[in-house]
Amino acid sequence: MPYAVTLIAGDGTGPEITEATRRVLEATGVRFAWEVQQAGAEMLEKYGTVLPDDVIESIKYTKVALKGPITTPTGRGSRSANVTLRKKLDLYANLRPAKTYPGLRSRYEKIDLVIVRENTEDLYSGIEFQRGTAEFEEIIEAIAHTTGNCLDPNAAISIKYISVMATRRIVRFAFEYARANNRRKVTAVHKANIMRLSDGLFLATAHEVAKEYPDIQYEDRIVDNMCMQLVQKPDCYDVLVLPNLYGDIISDLSAGLIGGLGVAPGANIGNQYAVFEPVHGSAPKYAGLNKVNPMAMMFSGVMMLRYLREKQAADHLEKAIAQVIAEGKYVTYDLKPRPDDPTAVGTSQVADAVIEKLQKM
Repeated sequence: MPYAVTLIAGDGTGPEITEATRRVLEATGVRFAWEVQQAGAEMLEKYGTVLPDDVIESIKYTKVALKGPITTPTGRGSRSANVTLRKKLDLYANLRPAKTYPGLRSRYEKIDLVIVRENTEDLYSGIEFQRGTAEFEEIIEAIAHTTGNCLDPNAAISIKYISVMATRRIVRFAFEYARANNRRKVTAVHKANIMRLSDGLFLATAHEVAKEYPDIQYEDRIVDNMCMQLVQKPDCYDVLVLPNLYGDIISDLSAGLIGGLGVAPGANIGNQYAVFEPVHGSAPKYAGLNKVNPMAMMFSGVMMLRYLREKQAADHLEKAIAQVIAEGKYVTYDLKPRPDDPTAVGTSQVADAVIEKLQKM
């Protein structure tokens, strides 16, 4: 039986890297029944949204999606497609592996981290109050009454919201991922020394959940110290679990450790649905030029295969991509020693090289 998967090409360079990824996934021998859906800037003109309802309904049917990058229009009041997907499908876990491969230009070797970021709460929950509004006045009055702090009225307020429920499920997700993938340790990252109530709740809940997994090492780190630790000795860490804001920052820091966003895959996962996608943007200025690196999306495809429990196919695809990187011959400009290297190949040629490796396995 082929796997039903929603395929969303996105916009900008999305269609090119999506097509390259579709080709290499099919070359693994795994069969797919693609449900092709359109999302992105063109849909905004037709439907007033970059993410039509048909896309959401398709994912609810297939349960799994492979998605290219989608541009978020600026200044038009349109919500990010990623934020919409996370909210409507309750994709509470953002999974971001960061792994080095021989041939990548990085200061480090043998990094193999997984960032597990809570996706629904914290300062990204969208609970904000603008100065000069009645709601803002009510908030600062309530704060003055309950805490004695009189805030400057010429300001704006964002609410940091962290719950036991969301923390428990994201920490449990991190431990379950660690156990399923033979990982040795989970590190909870926080700022509970300053934000004693919100981050303190996150940390206390993480401690409670960790007791359920005596077979996996557990520790915690303050977020600023964690940044220093990752730069100094990233090999000491394995799975990191973080609230939303810290997870966003640390995941990009980790991508920088391994060579950049061009090789950084990602996934947004909930209890019922999962969406796999590269974490870089749509780079519209390169659209149609057959120039950009498709490997971040290909590695996202590897993650999707593992989610579908196609372990052998996932291992083969990861190995094939790694071989192409190590050889350094059929790679895009960003993986060459110099970006103007005339031997750099295009998006489709990278897919050709990966497929050739797969055919020899």
